[in-house]
Amino acid sequence: MRVVGENIQPGIYPIKEALQLSQDQELDLVEISPTANPPVCKIIDYKKFLYEQKKKQKETKAKAAKVIVKEIRLSPNTDEHDFNFKLKHTIKFLEEGAKVKVDVFFKGRSILYKEKGEIILLKFADAIIDYGKIEQLPRLEGKRMIMIISPKKK
Repeated sequence: MRVVGENIQPGIYPIKEALQLSQDQELDLVEISPTANPPVCKIIDYKKFLYEQKKKQKETKAKAAKVIVKEIRLSPNTDEHDFNFKLKHTIKFLEEGAKVKVDVFFKGRSILYKEKGEIILLKFADAIIDYGKIEQLPRLEGKRMIMIISPKKK
């Protein structure tokens, strides 16, 4: 096996000799690349190695973008003032980088006016076109018509 590490001459050693080298330094022999020919092992402190791996995983997890989805609910009979109020909130959410899920909820027999709900959602999409792009066009799911808007890249 190929042995690498600090304070040791990198090279190919028999298994017993590699184990002896690691014991002389009071460190562990860790197999880094088992698929290589010959397999690569490194003489290191295994606890420190695990600690550094966890630290790297935490860093990559922290750097990963967290997608926040905010929800705005309208009704088929939402009047102009409420519409503008919810529009301002949606614009604020999009500027913060959050996705927005806009839905029209149909209560009772108002499901008969699906076109009203779709018209409101399309009007909403048209009003925020400068701040976000439509990721999913309005579609009916049960008693709700849903549209998803994602923020525009700057």
